Amino acid sequence: MTLADRYPILHTPTRWEWGGLDVVFSTVPPPDDLITNIHVICFVDDRIVLCRDDRDVWLVPGGTREAAEPIADTVARELREEAGAQLAGPLHWLGAHYATSDAPAPYRPWQPHPHKAWLWCSADVVLVSDPTNPGDAEQILEVRAFPVAEAIRLSATDGPHMPELLRLAVEARGR
Repeated sequence: MTLADRYPILHTPTRWEWGGLDVVFSTVPPPDDLITNIHVICFVDDRIVLCRDDRDVWLVPGGTREAAEPIADTVARELREEAGAQLAGPLHWLGAHYATSDAPAPYRPWQPHPHKAWLWCSADVVLVSDPTNPGDAEQILEVRAFPVAEAIRLSATDGPHMPELLRLAVEARGR
């Protein structure tokens, strides 16, 4: 059974209306210059960290790369901003959503356009502080480490692909 057979929703090409994006998931690594967003499925022991924002959506921490920002720096910044977390082990790459935007211009001037990629990773983390909640980002109201089944259920508030993405992270962690 292939990965796409085990995770059919994750592998189904879809539309992210919120961003005007047509996306498809792949385990083929995107070139660095195509990566505009990085998200990390964070583990604290056998629990998964989720962040609840001011829309009442439970999400995994991550976000938009700054101009010329290395992936490691984006991860460290986004973990601090959204979860008050720090890496406690290596970052593991899971896959990427390749996206094509129908917007007339990139979201930020330095980003590739119209093609881009969202990088999905997993890592062990420690929660060390409250999220920093910069003014130009999602406002995180709560950060919690949930048992896997509950995290998978809650992650669906951030999109139908998220439960399968979390299951993939759990599977990859068990290898």
